[in-house]
Amino acid sequence: MFTAVPLVAWLLTILGLLAIVGLDLVVIARRRREITVSDAARWVVLYVGLAVAFGVVLLLWGPPDTGSQFFAGYVTEYSLSVDNLFVFVIIMARFAVPPLAVDKTLYIGIVLSLLMRAVFIVAGAAAIAAATWTFYVFGAFLVYTAVKLVLEGENDEADFQEGRLLRRLRRVLPLTADYHGDRIVVRAHGRRMATPLAIAIAAIGVANVVFALDSIPAIFGLTQDTFVVLTANAFALMGLRQLYFLIGGLLGKIVYLNVGLSVILAFVGVKLLVEALHGSGVDHLGAVGLPEITTGFSLMFILVVLGLTIAASLARDAWQQRLAWRRGSRGVDVIPAARRNRDQASWPTSGANRDRHP
Repeated sequence: MFTAVPLVAWLLTILGLLAIVGLDLVVIARRRREITVSDAARWVVLYVGLAVAFGVVLLLWGPPDTGSQFFAGYVTEYSLSVDNLFVFVIIMARFAVPPLAVDKTLYIGIVLSLLMRAVFIVAGAAAIAAATWTFYVFGAFLVYTAVKLVLEGENDEADFQEGRLLRRLRRVLPLTADYHGDRIVVRAHGRRMATPLAIAIAAIGVANVVFALDSIPAIFGLTQDTFVVLTANAFALMGLRQLYFLIGGLLGKIVYLNVGLSVILAFVGVKLLVEALHGSGVDHLGAVGLPEITTGFSLMFILVVLGLTIAASLARDAWQQRLAWRRGSRGVDVIPAARRNRDQASWPTSGANRDRHP
């Protein structure tokens, strides 16, 4: 369903998002040092604050229910995007991206993926508007993804493989053997050549689009307002880069991420199926009445699941550390080797990558 938001609101929102993207670009161009945790924390607070302010504006002056739909969609997209960070870590390590170029790589890759996601969002909205059976497809896909995700459990050995697109890009682009700082294109051997940074950027962008295969149907399960879907995706993705630098080693401690995300995806999938049945005139399955799942309830459910996921993960990590400390003097290894090696690294190299590779 295409939104009832006035054209002027669309234009102002697009201009605002472009201004934020431009500000980021200026900051990156002037930076001459690696991003610290305090830098990342300030930027995360800024981006979350902008998203909250935007949602409040929708609550006060937007069409009915768009504000609550935005918050539900934003929280869902942001939480699902955390899963992307594991793959980003692997990409940066596999391509050996120089530390000063990591921020630029993430920035360009995420902006490119946002543009590509916009195409999928518009196509999804058009499909929903054209046929109500799309809800059944999206709902069934999300439930399937949720079951597949929870069955995978904790991935101790995350893997990243270059897909056909990246391999083809390597063959087409004239590439230099080494990086040249944070430059993407340089002149070498008498001609302009791309540095390996170009491939790393493409990998980030493609990975983000691949991960949208479940996040976009998920947000359509919360709202069919194209304006809300686009803006929630934009704010979630723009804040993802700073989150990468902020939570670093904490990623390895969120061991129940697969379980939390699978519960969220299953909930949204069931919500879509229930709405599809309502749309088909089915309000009861036998003697059981189908509930009306409101946006407010959806938002609270997602927040509670995320809170429990983080709390349970940190509690498990603390328990394992206490157990290791108590038994360490007796030479008992109570932490699996793969988990121990991961936690010793400055960045984790495992997580819920869902076996999806660009």
